[in-house]
Amino acid sequence: MPVGGPNEGGPTGGLVLRRTIRGQRRRVVGASLLGMAHQACEALVPVVIGVVIDRAVSTGSSAALLRWLLVLAVLFLVLSTCYRTAARITDGAGEHAAHQLRVDLGTRVLDPRGGADAGRLPGALTAVATGDATRVGAVAAAVPYAVSALTGLIVSAVALLRVSVPLGLLILLGVPPLLWIGHRISRPLEERSEIEQERAAHASGVAADLVSGLRVLKGIGAEAAAVSRYRRTSRDSLAAALRAARSRAWHDGAILALTGIFIAVIGLAGAHLAMRGSISVGELVAAVGLAQYLLGPFQLLTYVNGELALGRASADRIAEVLASPPAVATGQAVLPDSVPGGVRLRGLGHGVLRGVDLDIAAGSVVGVVAKDPAAAHDLLLCLGRELDPAEGAVELDGVPLTELDPQNARRAILVAHHDADLFESSLLDNVRAGSGAGEAELAPALAAAAADDVARALPEGTATVLAERGRSLSGGQRQRVALARALAADSPVLVVHDPTTAVDTVTESRIAARLRELRDGRTTILVTTSPTLLAATDRVVLLDDGAVAADGRHPELVASHETYRAAVLA
Repeated sequence: MPVGGPNEGGPTGGLVLRRTIRGQRRRVVGASLLGMAHQACEALVPVVIGVVIDRAVSTGSSAALLRWLLVLAVLFLVLSTCYRTAARITDGAGEHAAHQLRVDLGTRVLDPRGGADAGRLPGALTAVATGDATRVGAVAAAVPYAVSALTGLIVSAVALLRVSVPLGLLILLGVPPLLWIGHRISRPLEERSEIEQERAAHASGVAADLVSGLRVLKGIGAEAAAVSRYRRTSRDSLAAALRAARSRAWHDGAILALTGIFIAVIGLAGAHLAMRGSISVGELVAAVGLAQYLLGPFQLLTYVNGELALGRASADRIAEVLASPPAVATGQAVLPDSVPGGVRLRGLGHGVLRGVDLDIAAGSVVGVVAKDPAAAHDLLLCLGRELDPAEGAVELDGVPLTELDPQNARRAILVAHHDADLFESSLLDNVRAGSGAGEAELAPALAAAAADDVARALPEGTATVLAERGRSLSGGQRQRVALARALAADSPVLVVHDPTTAVDTVTESRIAARLRELRDGRTTILVTTSPTLLAATDRVVLLDDGAVAADGRHPELVASHETYRAAVLA
């Protein structure tokens, strides 16, 4: 059951907890009923032992002894069966709840409108979807323990009321203040747990960031700086974890001490009543046994209280991700089945871009040279509708992208970023990207990107499984496979950013010629400074200082525009 999203105004941590528990209602109720039966039977054990003493041992009746021993055996059979079954259901509730939270988080992160990753490292999101989801799921598992513990306290109180009204009242009146004190004591644990999870998530994010860039770090000799950065982050995480551990130890110790005092008071009161003759020896044994039994329910409540404190902190972090505002809004316009692919920028302004006006005819191949890399970055974000421009608009066949659903807009305009990642799968799977196309259908895209040469160099051809992020390939090979994937999508508008920076000049020339041939009749925008690719375009637009500074064919601009010449030939 989804726990919310950006369309709902964003869930709070409390709402996440409530919906998580409601989503596991059947398991929680089933485990609670079994737990109640288990605790009730366990509470009745000392009561039955007291009856055995008064009605069998004291009277010397063998029949009564056998009868009550049989009752005791039935109690143990029921409580053991209920415990095993309840434990299995309870663990299942926690695991299913955590799984559902991970699904909800994954759905939010993959939402076409984006926004969930804003200001968060990938490793931090992973920590939320693993550690925090597990902690919140544990709350669903803890609820049956709380219900069963309270049942045990109630049964004990009723049993003690039958033995002695003062002893029963002592429990009934003493438990609520004890629970309130436990709740107050758990506040520091909750706060420190939230800090611990934040620091741990940040450390995970930094570690993932450093591992992904390990080859670059080694290349520039920055290993020492990277190790130092992670060491500082890890120390902060360790310090937060130790503070949380100290808080947990103080919390559990304080609750255990209060519980011990409470049980001792019950035992002393029972002994005093027995000395006065108000209760029998069997009733005294039952009272002492119940007092000792009460340690179990109180320990359960201590555990539940600690899990709630940890779960509330983690639920707040999950709620922050689920409530992340979308980066772009959902549009209602619908594109026709056949998209010509005409692109128009009207007064586009975002980041370093300012007042960019540009018409790109359907079916043309246009180069865009950005003197400032930030301008290229902002342009790609606007074209891919990863964000909506602050000013102006991007239109596709006369329809502003802001009026289109982001997913539909990206089906029509595919933006292939320079730093596109490959997956730990076969080369063929990376190129087809879930489309189900066969190798024969993908052959033109593989050839146009010169990725067929890459396949021939691999031991199993296109069936060769690549390492994580394609690290088993060279930089140029990864670029060719990523370009083949973009070409295989066969979108009406393809925007490619620097697809050949790690490719040799001979291969780049072959890619330029084949790319134009393959994309014939469909709109292609090459955001690059490669003279080889720009020479294959119909026209080139130069962006300087965030605005259009020149527009023409590549040879003409090389000959007549100094800024353009410096940008592409430097």
